Amino acid sequence: MDADAPRWNATMNATGLQYGRRPAGPRRAAIRFLASPPNIGPRSQTEGCQLMGDVAAGVERAIRGWIASGELPPGARLPAERSMAQELGAGRTTVRQVLAKLVADGTLRVTHGSGYYVTDAYERAAQGRTLEPWKIHGERTVYDNRWVRLGLVDVEPPGMERFEHHVVHLQRVAIAAVIDDQNRVLMLWRYRFVPRRWGWELPGGIVDKGEDPKQTALREVEEETGWRPRSLEHAVTYEPMVGMVDSPHEIFIGRGATRVGDPTDIEESGEVAWIPLTDIQRLLKKDELMGSGTLVALLHVLAFGH
Repeated sequence: MDADAPRWNATMNATGLQYGRRPAGPRRAAIRFLASPPNIGPRSQTEGCQLMGDVAAGVERAIRGWIASGELPPGARLPAERSMAQELGAGRTTVRQVLAKLVADGTLRVTHGSGYYVTDAYERAAQGRTLEPWKIHGERTVYDNRWVRLGLVDVEPPGMERFEHHVVHLQRVAIAAVIDDQNRVLMLWRYRFVPRRWGWELPGGIVDKGEDPKQTALREVEEETGWRPRSLEHAVTYEPMVGMVDSPHEIFIGRGATRVGDPTDIEESGEVAWIPLTDIQRLLKKDELMGSGTLVALLHVLAFGH
């Protein structure tokens, strides 16, 4: 039996499959399952298949019980097939069939040459086996102009009645974090009338129709700061308010810039400054960093480098 594997008691008796975890102490309760008592005497082929089904169901409930109780937490490796078959009093074929079923529904994952492991919620969601998407039956526009479109989307969540959900459609946005050779980031001190406050932001703006977001980021940096980035690389795309707002944000990270003149975008210009990356945490604590794009880009730089 595997040294790392949990140790289990199991017997087959007149009442069917019975199993339980060997208690680590006097207060540890065993997990038990009792299958339906088989008839005493010669069994028909149908009765034999029924008994095999009961054994498989018991093995499955045992494994699911270990996972639900936390005995086998996410990422834990299950005992070897031979060990489980011996301890649960079931055939290896039965155990293998149950394991295959649990892999198919996303409860377990298998690593060839290593064994079976308990998946976590992230893995199950990534496999797309645990949740159903909402059904979208259509959308009608309530308001529309060149900057914003408000729609009512006819949606149907799984197991619920259809209803109309407001969705705000905004433009695609590109934002750039440009870092110089002194590990300073190019930023703007601006006033935003919606929150009615001043704060530091990264340069960025709306992606024009048919425009490459990278070209947008390059253009916006130069127009708003007077600096031309030497290069930009795409870092991540995200939605700032995914439950109700449709506005993809493209984040770019660059190294180095050349001064080409004064800012030309008067409406979006502000005080231009190179802020040391070592000051970002202080500005974050002072609540002086504005906009989700600024936060995502700077946190990306601090977490993964530039």
